[in-house]
Order: sequence, then structure tokens, then C-alpha cells
Amino acid sequence: MKNRVFRLTLASLIITAGVVMAASTNTGGSYTDTQIADQVAHEVRMYSRYTIWDNIAVGAREGDVELTGQVSQPFKKADIGRLAQSVPGVRSVTNRLEVLPTSFFDDRLRLQVARAVYRDPVLSRYAIQAVPPIHIIVDNGHVTLEGVVNNEMEKNVAGIRAGQAGLSLGQITNNLRVENPGKNG
Repeated sequence: MKNRVFRLTLASLIITAGVVMAASTNTGGSYTDTQIADQVAHEVRMYSRYTIWDNIAVGAREGDVELTGQVSQPFKKADIGRLAQSVPGVRSVTNRLEVLPTSFFDDRLRLQVARAVYRDPVLSRYAIQAVPPIHIIVDNGHVTLEGVVNNEMEKNVAGIRAGQAGLSLGQITNNLRVENPGKNG
């Protein structure tokens, strides 16, 4: 009786493993550019050192991946390039990530803008996410907001709050994309 239960359990485990493996692999052996770009973007989001101070865009064409955007620390550029290269279906990686200058002034400005943006009651719900969707890029005192918000009002509030943070050397560039353009609250 024990032997039969063992065989049934073993057989069900093997079948389950086979189903899981079949579901997780691409049976055609090739991946679409959209699948590759989505998987690379997922790997970037899961990278433990990806923060609101980084902004990365991923493009793919015939298995060749291009990374663009900005990172706040030099080691992140190499790490993210290696992550992209490890994704199945990737033939090559062109790493065009810009490493932002490291400075005490820029670090202080990043924190002040983040506090101003994420403490606002309209935007505070975004702050509880693992990687909040509003990214704050500071390059030699110039602030750019990147990412996505729900509506036009939130985009405007983020731009106003960033401008009120105080230390920026120029105008705030608000590149936030609006997910639902017709809604205002």
C-alpha cells in the first residue's frame, strides 16, 4: 500500500513538473521582441538596487536589446547590462545608460524633491509601492520627473511639488506620462 501511494505521489509530481516546465518555456524556441523587452523590463524592476533615482527604458529589435535612461550609481549600469544579457532570446545588449554625476548637492536635492512629491496627499499612495512610479532624476541640479501617474491632476501636482522643493537650479522638467488622460481625480 505504501509503495503504491509513493508511486502515485511520484507520478503526480513528475506530471506537475512537466506541466510547469512546459508553461514556463517558449516551445517555439524563439522569442518576440515584445516578450524580450517585457522580460528585460521585469528583470530591471526586480533588480534590488533599482530606485526612484533611476530611469530605464528598454527596446528590443530582432533580439538586440537597447537600454537607455539614467542610473544614479556607476555600478548599476554594468549590473543592469548583465541582467539584460541573461534574458533568454537576447542576442546582444547596447547599454546607453547615462551615469548621473554623484554629488552631495544632487543627493540632497533628490531627497527634498522626493519628500515634497511623495508627502503630498494626492500622491502619497504611490509612496507605498516597492518601486514608486514617479522617478526623480537629478543631473547637476536639474530635476526631471519620469514615470507614470493615473491622471493629469496628479502629473500637475507632482510638477508643482517638485518645483517647491527649493534647491533646483532650473525649471523642473515634467515628463510624467498619464495613464488615464480623461480622469482628474
